[in-house]
Amino acid sequence: MTTPDTPTPNTPSIVSGFDEAALEAGRLLFAKECDFVWGANALNQLPEADLPEVAFAGRSNVGKSSLVNALTGRKTLARTSNTPGRTQQLNFFNLGNRLKLVDMPGYGYAKESKEKVEAWNDMVRRFLRGRVTLRRALVLIDSRHGLKPNDHEIMEMLDRTAVPYVVVLTKADKVKAADLDKVRRDTQAGLKKHPAAFPDIHVTSSEKGDGIAELRASLAALALAAD
Repeated sequence: MTTPDTPTPNTPSIVSGFDEAALEAGRLLFAKECDFVWGANALNQLPEADLPEVAFAGRSNVGKSSLVNALTGRKTLARTSNTPGRTQQLNFFNLGNRLKLVDMPGYGYAKESKEKVEAWNDMVRRFLRGRVTLRRALVLIDSRHGLKPNDHEIMEMLDRTAVPYVVVLTKADKVKAADLDKVRRDTQAGLKKHPAAFPDIHVTSSEKGDGIAELRASLAALALAAD
């Protein structure tokens, strides 16, 4: 399968499995303590860039906080809400002093003022462009809806800032198998337009646990080496 270093121009594929060593490395990493360490409303409030970082991006209500909770095995580490747009800052979580997880503000939520939405978007753009420890972004796509125009916008932003990213389909348990297969195929086709995207697609369900072990293994390859 694709190596964790750079995207390739090959035909996109679905993540189908990792060897036992990679899965175990992921399990051990995400079994470590994971604590909320910082919330930044502006770039001058960012914490020290001392660990590799992975950012979670996605439309409001796509399930970012639920995915962070599922990966870390904690129910309330990241706040979840039925109210879209509740995450309005960059939230940093320290995972065992080996990796930081960054929960980014959701995009595509229209009930805030245009000025506030643009301020969030500007902060995100500048964070992506200038954060030297940012190793990977995860672009979360709701399996029920597939790629939307604002998903392509964030992916184009990542392309321009040369931040490698992986698409993660969320809420796979909410979709019939045939519909999920179509969303995967359509997403694969959409990735061909984005040079910074990895060809592999992770399919997950935070509620059922599907795909969580594989995503942990993928992220463990980015963390500092274990002592």
